[in-house]
Amino acid sequence: MKIAVVMGSDSDYEVVKKGLDILKYFGVEYEARVISAHRTPDTALEFAKGAEKNGFEVIIGAAGKSAHLPGVLAAMTVLPVIGLPIKSSTMDGLDSLLSIVQMPKGIPVATVAINGAENAALLAVQMLSIKDESLREKLKKHRIEMAEEVKRKDSKIMGLEK
Repeated sequence: MKIAVVMGSDSDYEVVKKGLDILKYFGVEYEARVISAHRTPDTALEFAKGAEKNGFEVIIGAAGKSAHLPGVLAAMTVLPVIGLPIKSSTMDGLDSLLSIVQMPKGIPVATVAINGAENAALLAVQMLSIKDESLREKLKKHRIEMAEEVKRKDSKIMGLEK
């Protein structure tokens, strides 16, 4: 099981890193790349066309501004593609979000929140867990840990308010 994490620019890395940390936490193999849909279109097409053959099962495409990368990747493979809109200097990332979610009929791209790298990674892990029981159990444990953390924070706040 392997996930491709493709970002349109190295400036996206600080956001993308949060998702890579999630993949590491779950022990999922990944490959991170910088491939631009506009500046290296041949590389983007070659990567997407060969993704399945190269052992990838899910692709996360992170892009800002016009954010065409996830759609270009999705157009060239039948693997699931998760779009990660990156907040850019314009429109607080809304331009990126709208570019990714407005895919034409027949070429879907699942999309998470602007700068939502953690959720992109978790969605990819959930997709892989369909056929990997141990990964599914790790996800269930992770949900329990998140709930316990909220309960601890609740208790702390309640103690401060007394």
